[in-house]
Amino acid sequence: MDIHEIATGPLPRQVADRYLDALIGLDPLTGSYLGVRESDSLLPDLSPAGQDAVTALISHTLEELSAAEKQPGADTTAERRCARLLRERLTVDLEVREAGEGLRAVSNIHSPAHRIRKAFSAMAMSSEEDWTVVARRLRAVPAALEGYRASLALGLERGLLGAPRPTATFVRQLTEWVGTDRGWFDELVTAAPAPLRAELDPAAASATGAVRALRDWMRDVYAPAVQGAPETAGRERYARWSRYFNGADLDLDEAYAYGWSEYYRLLDEMKAEGAKVLPDADPWEVLAHLEEHGTRIEGVEEVRVWLQNLMDETIEALDGTHFELAEPLRTVESRIAPAGGSAAPYYSAPSEDFSRPGRTWLPTLGETSFPIHSLVSTWYHEGVPGHHLQLGQWAYVADQLSRFQATVGQVEANSEGWALYAERLMDELGFLDTAEKRLGYLDAQMMRAVRVIVDIGVHLELEIPRDARFHPGERWTPDLAQEFFANHSGRPAEFVESELTRYLSMPGQAIGYKLGERAWLLGRENARKAHGDAFDAKAWHMAALSLGSLGLDDLVEELSAL
Repeated sequence: MDIHEIATGPLPRQVADRYLDALIGLDPLTGSYLGVRESDSLLPDLSPAGQDAVTALISHTLEELSAAEKQPGADTTAERRCARLLRERLTVDLEVREAGEGLRAVSNIHSPAHRIRKAFSAMAMSSEEDWTVVARRLRAVPAALEGYRASLALGLERGLLGAPRPTATFVRQLTEWVGTDRGWFDELVTAAPAPLRAELDPAAASATGAVRALRDWMRDVYAPAVQGAPETAGRERYARWSRYFNGADLDLDEAYAYGWSEYYRLLDEMKAEGAKVLPDADPWEVLAHLEEHGTRIEGVEEVRVWLQNLMDETIEALDGTHFELAEPLRTVESRIAPAGGSAAPYYSAPSEDFSRPGRTWLPTLGETSFPIHSLVSTWYHEGVPGHHLQLGQWAYVADQLSRFQATVGQVEANSEGWALYAERLMDELGFLDTAEKRLGYLDAQMMRAVRVIVDIGVHLELEIPRDARFHPGERWTPDLAQEFFANHSGRPAEFVESELTRYLSMPGQAIGYKLGERAWLLGRENARKAHGDAFDAKAWHMAALSLGSLGLDDLVEELSAL
């Protein structure tokens, strides 16, 4: 390569966006997430060959990045920040893939099958053209799920086994998706105009049949094959997944100790706050009291509207005072989540052009009455000023970053850490103005501290501290983790069980909330010390939200320098 060719080669941000374009070609679900209309009728190849194609793309992109980092102009802050993220994300993604994790991808919330169903929930369904696109994607479901089954089958051959408990839960979920008379896909198309049903009904029936076939194979072949397999990851797998979800090589023993320190700090706060409601009760007795006698919203549609109003009112209160919100970020929708998924609320980001807004999703778990103490801080987390403001701002400033930094380069510990920081910020600003709301917030904080303890403890089979008042000196097991979680949560048993199953199928993900929050708080404190009385929290927040994705290794450094 001569010097002229070197001078005209792509820079890291161009490499990142070329990677994203190629990834969309291999994974149309990523395209749909970004609002690429051409992707909406397609589904990815989930077979081993399809996975190998993505692995080859990653390897090629890393080679391109090495060349791009040598180009003139590659040493600017914007290019270096993008290159650092791209290399870190692709390197750990490659490690995960080469370890065969895609051949054991069984989960109660994060499997390829869940991705497919969630994609249909986000599709436009208002015009005849929209429904035609839905029909084409429905017809692609059988091939996609067969490819997924083939990958799991290869995993069985290679001894790469999903954990038994997530497998059993997944089989139950697939049964719910199939339904009795009509499945989830069949119900999906009932809202279509009558003239289109002749095309849509057979396509939906085919998709339901594919789910049934996958369910039968999972129940009759996969579940018996993984019976007796380890539920936990072990230190090597856990460290790899921890890097994937957190963007950092964590000291896991230090993080485990930090989880316990936060547990004790929060326990004291919860006792003090709970005493304002029931002076002689422990915090979880108070939370149980609030479940029965606290402020409630009656009705599914009523709670959806109430959550919408909460987010709208929060935007009005924060915009111009603590944040400067671009107009597209002032719209966020409250939705009810489809049945048969996670028990936890979640957020879906807007499309790149904001034609599909950001949305919060509430699983009702069959309930029609909803206590607010567990909802207020959760919607500060999922909606405003949590996920919606960060991920929406990334989309808004994507032209200043790269599309990769603003979208699929997301490091979960960064975004979940921001959302947990957002809950704390609303407490600092006085929005949690009753003991009921504040105890709900502290319960949510306690859940994130408990996650650090049990996720690391279970997967690494660590010892429970001898000064703990819970099975001191014993080694963590999934059953002990579920008992500990249930003892320290105001949430229903179904939620607790779903959470523990999630941790077993996504090792290292659950710890990012608290460790990410710690990174955000440290970055803010460092910036405040550097600026002294001149520190401007609103300006710092907007600059921080405009950084794009960063792993925890880099986040504190960048936040401290703002």
